Amino acid sequence: MERAGGRAARGGRAAPAGRGRGRGAAAARTRSACPDRRRDNPGAGAAASLPEPQDGRSATPDGCPGGKAAARKTDPVRSSRARPAGKAAAAGGEEPPAPQPRAARRRAAGPEAGGSAAGTARPAAAAGAAPLRLREVVSQLSLGRQDVSEASGLVNDVVTQLLQAIRSQEGSFSSLERLGAGSYYERIKISEPNEFDIMLTMPVTRLRLEECDSTGAFYYLTFTRNPKERYLTKFLDEDGKLSSLKMLEALRKIIKEAVKTIKNVAVTVTRKKAGSPAITLQIKKPPAEISLDIVLALEVQQSWPPSTKNGLNIEQWLGRKVRRIFRNRKLYLVAKQNKEEKVLRGNTWRLSFSHIEKEMMTNHGSAKTCCEFDGAKCCRKECLKLLKYLLEQLKMKYKKELEKFCSYHIKTAFFHSCVIWPHDKDWQWADLDHCFHKYLGYFLDCLQSSQLPHFFIPQYNLLSLNDKASNDFLSREINYQINNRFPIFQQDN
Repeated sequence: MERAGGRAARGGRAAPAGRGRGRGAAAARTRSACPDRRRDNPGAGAAASLPEPQDGRSATPDGCPGGKAAARKTDPVRSSRARPAGKAAAAGGEEPPAPQPRAARRRAAGPEAGGSAAGTARPAAAAGAAPLRLREVVSQLSLGRQDVSEASGLVNDVVTQLLQAIRSQEGSFSSLERLGAGSYYERIKISEPNEFDIMLTMPVTRLRLEECDSTGAFYYLTFTRNPKERYLTKFLDEDGKLSSLKMLEALRKIIKEAVKTIKNVAVTVTRKKAGSPAITLQIKKPPAEISLDIVLALEVQQSWPPSTKNGLNIEQWLGRKVRRIFRNRKLYLVAKQNKEEKVLRGNTWRLSFSHIEKEMMTNHGSAKTCCEFDGAKCCRKECLKLLKYLLEQLKMKYKKELEKFCSYHIKTAFFHSCVIWPHDKDWQWADLDHCFHKYLGYFLDCLQSSQLPHFFIPQYNLLSLNDKASNDFLSREINYQINNRFPIFQQDN
């Protein structure tokens, strides 16, 4: 789920990278195009224990038996694509060449401006160094299937009991529904199954959205006429705007009482974080804890606002029909304060596209068989996991310098990269090293120019020029890792 600040990175397991081209590397190149489902989809065994996605899709993970049939029956996004499956090999072939020295490159103004693979060169690697075995790093990021099953089952039980307690009060929040969001539900979680995100959604009608700044992401909300949800009028401020702060504080108070009724597990509500849209619960699971972020979101069935008109440019990647389907989905607004306001009144709401992002992650191929049981496997998610892990490790080392960065920056750059390189042949599993470096090269370009457009709201820049010092710092650290064959991947943390 997108959050402006993100969580502080937690320690992950060490990911030692192999050296050279030993027999293990040769064996890896001859593996099946559909690898062990436990590696790619560690949560597969726990699907029944999780809060069900609200889009009606089967919980069948990517690349697993049954995925294709389930997708064709239930998913209008998959069924709308007319392009045939690609025939590029997902395994075997030549080892990708070592990255070449960085060439002078012309950076496009963004994927919307027609960027192409030729516009972004691969970052340079240390001269004469053997290619880094990124597949071995990826394998270290896989979550233990049993651990995931236990953690997800515990979270599901807590959320179920929590919702029962909230609804039993028959108050302002009795209509809440849950919607899984974030990296776990997108199947891109790394390191440990100790962080989960849940959106508690409330359907609201007759809302008027008024932009509150130039980003196009933050809005004031007012009712166009007497709302059906009359119980929400007590959350209006003196100007008639729906107060996100008042609603969040009221929900927080209810949750603090509700957790006292949860049985069989100890749950506490953590201290409030200034400006955070999340109510964070700590679930005891000896010897560690699970962090559960609960985000209040209003569900609105109306047209997306004008600021989104030129976003979501997935026509060449997923198709025009898919884009049209996505833009007919419901709109969500999370209770998030706009920190750019001179006076923080707590009456702003931010657009959220977590539900669309989850669908794009699930149906990420230009061919509808990508990463399914009988289709070729791509390396898109593996590249995303690698860059997430790189940022996570760097944030642990330079917490203060990199505090403004979060995984949403990485995910946004990933979506733009999928638009720049839209075809499955651009992300073949056998070319993992090359694909990771070109994706990393695009992200470096964004850092160097301090320009990373929000994928759905292109006028909203996620890398402010006011933070150029932080952008330059991260750029230097990533270049150091590239030129020294990613020593941070090989450290024993």
